[in-house]
Amino acid sequence: MFSFPRQVALLGSSGSIGQNTLEVLAQSEGRLVPILLSVHRQTDLLAKQIQSLREPPRWVVVTDETADRSPLEPLPKSIEIFFGQDALCELVRHPEVDVVLSAIVGSAGLTSTWAALEAGKMVALANKESLVMGGGLLTRLVKTHGGRLLPVDSEHSAVLQAIRAWRMESDDREQTADGRRQRADGGEPPSYSDDYGSVHTSIEKIILTASGGPFRTKPQEELANVTVGDALAHPTWKMGKKITIDSATLMNKALEIIEARWFFDVSADKIGVVIHPQSLVHSMVEFVDGSVIAQMSPPDMRLPIQLALCYPHRFPGPSLKVNWAQIQTLEFYPPDFERFPALPLGLEAAAAGGTAGAVVNAANETAVAAFLEENLPFQDIVKVCRDVLESHHFEPQPTLAQLLTIDRWARAETEKRIKSKGNL
Repeated sequence: MFSFPRQVALLGSSGSIGQNTLEVLAQSEGRLVPILLSVHRQTDLLAKQIQSLREPPRWVVVTDETADRSPLEPLPKSIEIFFGQDALCELVRHPEVDVVLSAIVGSAGLTSTWAALEAGKMVALANKESLVMGGGLLTRLVKTHGGRLLPVDSEHSAVLQAIRAWRMESDDREQTADGRRQRADGGEPPSYSDDYGSVHTSIEKIILTASGGPFRTKPQEELANVTVGDALAHPTWKMGKKITIDSATLMNKALEIIEARWFFDVSADKIGVVIHPQSLVHSMVEFVDGSVIAQMSPPDMRLPIQLALCYPHRFPGPSLKVNWAQIQTLEFYPPDFERFPALPLGLEAAAAGGTAGAVVNAANETAVAAFLEENLPFQDIVKVCRDVLESHHFEPQPTLAQLLTIDRWARAETEKRIKSKGNL
């Protein structure tokens, strides 16, 4: 798990995280080798990505079995091509896969993330929906099967780095011959919580930073007239459409609150948000003595991607560096819960646990899709999410099957409310 080169399974290579990951792999000097690439249906882009690689992957998977297969016909015969979600879940379990980067957008990424963790893999998680939906179940898989769950979100990567900077936890760890981890003194393997230094009385607050998106200073009465183009104009980050809309509503931060609750095993009241327009400080950890450790770097997803894939090591990479010759101003503002009602919604869902996160996530995905199709006003995205959350039958200890069922229910209920509109 800690040796190099590492065989990387990249799930969702067609998205922005996937394309940034390919840049990291290309500049890793052979430390990171692609063994699997997957897309949902963009087979033409997949073929171009494979042609650009120095070393082709062993497997490619197209999860949509109805996708056009013709772009894949010229690929080298050494590459095995598979179709369907079941094939992807089977391949991430393969013994030759060292690390899985889960970057499939939305709840569709849950089953393959589950399969990888069940196989004891190191999983670099860019698919926040997996933890939002099934955080309790996924962290239990880590404890049971001995894998690792590492954040790719810049905010959670920052938290992990801040905690590790304080604990220097890797100094007393070593790996046994059979791949299990134990303490250097021969004691019991570290627990999931110990891995991240998360459940610890010294931590006062985890503080996630948010840019505030394009509407941080927009008069609130004008939010009713926000267009799709307005919402997609993010001031600092270049991302896919769905997450860009989430950044405009700050629903991305609501989901990150839920995600942080599971990543670091802390209660919701120990998680806060501050608005930081420069997007240079990616998150902070405040300790009980008043000390705050923050992680700072230019907004560039290649840094947290590389850190997760190479954990716990650091190497030179393609990410941007801070220009210390340039004057820097760092601003921090408390969030306006009235302007951004997604934040209290996220705190409530994180505190509730159970099926709450799955409902919020499914409702939001459906509502954002409707907004992008101009079938739902911008300000109603969070309203419909709260409405669906408050009307669902809460289950405190759901199974995976129950989570998938409630996911489908929440999507159908959201669509019903969007069509009626008068019930919002």
